[in-house]
Amino acid sequence: MNEVDLKLRIKAAVEDARAKNPMAPSITNTVTQDFVANAQLAVGGSAAMLYLPDECEAIASIAPAVYINMGTAFPFYAETLPRMIRALDANDTPWVLDPVGIGMSTLRTELLHQMKNFPPTIVRGNASEIIAVARLWGLIDAQSIGKVRGVDATDDVESARSAAIALARHIDGAVAVSGPDDLITDGKSIAYSSGGSPLMTKITGGGCSLGGVMAVYLAVTDPFTAAVTASAAFNAAGVFAASNTTAPASFKVAFLDALYENSAHIVVTNALRLEEI
Repeated sequence: MNEVDLKLRIKAAVEDARAKNPMAPSITNTVTQDFVANAQLAVGGSAAMLYLPDECEAIASIAPAVYINMGTAFPFYAETLPRMIRALDANDTPWVLDPVGIGMSTLRTELLHQMKNFPPTIVRGNASEIIAVARLWGLIDAQSIGKVRGVDATDDVESARSAAIALARHIDGAVAVSGPDDLITDGKSIAYSSGGSPLMTKITGGGCSLGGVMAVYLAVTDPFTAAVTASAAFNAAGVFAASNTTAPASFKVAFLDALYENSAHIVVTNALRLEEI
């Protein structure tokens, strides 16, 4: 894939999401449900927040794409998530995984370990989370340990490059590593998306909402394009919002407005660099 082809796909993804209003249901962090849903709506998608096992199984058969975020690990997820990932696999439903908090509890570790055999279509996380998932699934050397501090990364984006490539090849999909410059790979190519704002680290749910928006785009395009499109949309919106405000609360409002007002041209022309592996 070359940069021209990728940009044509990005443009089509932005326009198709707004035209088709795809439903991208989520199991997500309870702290960020509102932000995830509003970000999905802003780019043209439709949102639904789930947690009951039977609801999750049912939605897996009708939704064009799903988002699963591990940020809140309730005990009943021990039943909900295995049932849902099996249903997603049985229905060939694409889905996005955000492994928030990996390593913080036995439940999270067990659930994420099961996902190796029922893999997501996109994995999105910070560098430490991506390294930790690749290590958990035995895809990289055991010494390559991502040190996760709660939901924060202690590794830089480039240090997760090898883990992201290995993970993308295992799932036959895409991996997005969020940071000052986002790294997105499908195991064959790597895209770097730049922009955003330091204020994005001062609001809760920036990463969670990015995963939810990836699911919206995943409903209308391939995994690599979906991940790059969502990253570009967020980076462009972050730049615009930061030019109009200097504090977190007003930035969050301005960011959602910018995400809503993003045209395909704005997303396509956001700073992007593509390289072959």
